[in-house]
Amino acid sequence: MAEWLNNAVFYEIYPQSFQDSNGDGIGDFKGIQSRLDYIKELGCNAIWMNPCFESPFMDAGYDVADYYQTAPRYGTNQDLKELVDAIHDRGMKILLDLVPGHTSVKHPWFLESMKAEKNEFTDRYVWTDNVWLPPKGLNYLSGISDRDGNAVVNFFSGQPALNYGFYKPEESWQQSMNDEGPRQTLEAMMDVMRFWLDLGVDGFRVDMAGSLVKNDPDQKGTIALWQKVRTFLDAEYPDAVLVSEWGEPDKSLKGGFHMDFLLHFGPSHYNDLFRCDHPYFASEGKGVIKDFIDKYNENYNKTNGKGLICIPSGNHDMDRLARRLTPAEQKIAFDFLLTMPGAPFIYYGDEIGLRYVEGLTSKEGGFNRTGSRSPMQWNHEKNDGFSTADAKDLYIKMDEAQDRPVACDQIEDEHSIYHEVKRLIQFRKEHPAMLANGSIEFLTDGYPLAYLRKAADGSETLLVLINADAKAHKFTLPQGSWKQIYLNGKAPEENDKEITAAGQSSIVYQLEQA
Repeated sequence: MAEWLNNAVFYEIYPQSFQDSNGDGIGDFKGIQSRLDYIKELGCNAIWMNPCFESPFMDAGYDVADYYQTAPRYGTNQDLKELVDAIHDRGMKILLDLVPGHTSVKHPWFLESMKAEKNEFTDRYVWTDNVWLPPKGLNYLSGISDRDGNAVVNFFSGQPALNYGFYKPEESWQQSMNDEGPRQTLEAMMDVMRFWLDLGVDGFRVDMAGSLVKNDPDQKGTIALWQKVRTFLDAEYPDAVLVSEWGEPDKSLKGGFHMDFLLHFGPSHYNDLFRCDHPYFASEGKGVIKDFIDKYNENYNKTNGKGLICIPSGNHDMDRLARRLTPAEQKIAFDFLLTMPGAPFIYYGDEIGLRYVEGLTSKEGGFNRTGSRSPMQWNHEKNDGFSTADAKDLYIKMDEAQDRPVACDQIEDEHSIYHEVKRLIQFRKEHPAMLANGSIEFLTDGYPLAYLRKAADGSETLLVLINADAKAHKFTLPQGSWKQIYLNGKAPEENDKEITAAGQSSIVYQLEQA
């Protein structure tokens, strides 16, 4: 695993909504480049950027029409190269978003595959062999060309599924993973990876990485496919990093990924923390974290030493943290997110408490996700500094609330979410026990939440004590001499080994060496 991941803190950029440099109302590469110092000053040293390739944008760029060209609205390939170089000049890294499971219906590969005559791309996608027989259990396009068959789609109707084969073929049209078509598809995707790694990017976050091979209930075929990719990368690009959108680290890390997310879908109970009727980190104290901890421990025990488990603040597919948590509660949530193992991921704007914008019309396939994709709020200039365009021409409407959070105000206010995040990132980097590969042991699974973090080399042991409840809670310190080194909120009452943690407070103790 690349050494830099051990102290990486990622910042996710949704390029459409981050910074517009040319006044067209849509964010772009030059806009991102102009804000790199802000990201570095916050403390983040790595960026994940959502898809930036040529696309009809029926799904916000997750419907790729050309893997080798950036979308003109963001800039040219050369503009992206300059952005990558500027990121590296600041000692930072960047991952692009790779979408290997499907393309747009406008991709030249798909247009060729639609033809009745057999050609190089006939088997690049999953097609049935009879237009009158729908594929069982799969979504599909029918009657779209003279080719006799239906094209399987993964999600929206504009996203035909690339053909990586079926782990257990059951129909005449279902190819095995070892057939020529699926093998050529994988080679084509590895060529795409080569192109961008040669341009200088540091790796990829891979969209829906666990979904490539069809009829693969235990995902053994998909794991084997990614192991081939890992072999290729180790041979040609040994420093390239892969992060999976999979949500099952015991499978993704076995496939050769360095990191996997715990996400709002899948078995992780991630939603119990921030996105449910009674989030654990809400101050009402009605939340449940036990199921999350049990699942986390299960994954951790399966994967410890093999890769990283990442818990993001959010992403472009989720409600904003601020939709259910107050600013004070969000700070407590970040106390948790930035003291856990793995590499933290901060969704742009979460560090200032950017809100979910209610009541928006769907934009580019966003639907209910659109409210989490509104423009970054920088300052008190026009459109909060995001763009000089007229408000009606913005990619997505701004938050219009009078008290909406703005980055410049947060930077001025030493008690803001921004400063808590910045302070935590700095604290994380100063303590070996807080690095991504440090171990974790949960001591409680209610209120307060307590866990030990230990440095991989045994040089440091820290105790994190988080009381998200508005009410005070008692906790007995483990054996040893403990020194308080971090505090958010009111100081605890201490009576010998018994601690009374104030409501909505977080404390970190360091075990003093004998």
